[in-house]
Amino acid sequence: MAKVLEVKNLHVSFNTHAGEVKAVRGVDLHLDKGETLAIVGESGSGKSVTTKALMRLIPNPPGFIKHGEMMFEGKDLAKIPEKEMQKIRGKDISMIFQDPMTSLNPTMTIGKQIMEPLLKHQNMSKPDAKKRAIELLKLVGLPSPDTRFKQYPHQFSGGQRQRVVIAIALACNPKILIADEPTTALDVTIQAQILELMKDLQNKIDTSIIFITHDLGVVANVADRVAVMYGGQIVETGTVDEIFYDPRHPYTWGLISSMPTTDTDGEQHLSAIPGTPPDLLNPPKGDAFALRSDYAMKIDFEQEPPYYQVSDTHYVKSWLLHPDAPKVEPPEAVKLRYRRMPSNFAEPVLVEGVRV
Repeated sequence: MAKVLEVKNLHVSFNTHAGEVKAVRGVDLHLDKGETLAIVGESGSGKSVTTKALMRLIPNPPGFIKHGEMMFEGKDLAKIPEKEMQKIRGKDISMIFQDPMTSLNPTMTIGKQIMEPLLKHQNMSKPDAKKRAIELLKLVGLPSPDTRFKQYPHQFSGGQRQRVVIAIALACNPKILIADEPTTALDVTIQAQILELMKDLQNKIDTSIIFITHDLGVVANVADRVAVMYGGQIVETGTVDEIFYDPRHPYTWGLISSMPTTDTDGEQHLSAIPGTPPDLLNPPKGDAFALRSDYAMKIDFEQEPPYYQVSDTHYVKSWLLHPDAPKVEPPEAVKLRYRRMPSNFAEPVLVEGVRV
């Protein structure tokens, strides 16, 4: 499948009074045409910084891209002039941010805000831009688009505002859409509607999506591939099935163990990952997750692990996959989890004789 984006050895840092915070440390990832790549991990793992670097939205100072390539259509986004980047940002690569209220200008009507990228990037006339803006409002499922076009952000609910933000992001039919936890500020029912909307729109406009989240339940429903981030690095990457059915990194085990199950017969037990994320002002010498892992070995504290290939699509950054490492089983909580939550809500699955 053709790659629309390829990131190699990306490093992003922030200069602070205390020193250099190494927020992203050697990230490699790619995005194929028409696919959804989910980047998951707890707060502070580097998810948002990675994608903001792709958009060149890292505030400089204090932040800067220290090293790496971000190849898009033969151009390295890390090195092109800002003027050229402005032609790409919002047109070829768009972003949906977490909080729709702070993404919208409260002093401008919704219609004008949707028209803005159309006038700037598509060189449309105002009548054509208005017509297209109303079409986009209809596309994202807002009723009475002609009326809504003239209204202001405060006249919309949270879910409706997020639909408006999606309409703005889709205005120029971007080749890449970055969604930075777009459902975090919404209640569960509206979350489901927004996720369903994004899946439907992807099929209609054939865009590639990078979806950032800390919720593995969301990932199972929207993604084709998953990249698990921890301590500014990608520690495991694979297809959705590989991450949910055959996770190999202890951090991925921890994330899966912390998910609620669909089992209503027994007592619900959620496991927590002990400790806190590493201090990226002074990153750990070896495996960043070693201090929080029950499976850490001596080498984990001395040497950073390489990536081990499990399959053509599955890579894991852990010494546990070294041929000489002791063989360990995933925690029982991982085995008994509802490994995947299909969008069609299939019948409960039996895993090792337990209804989950």
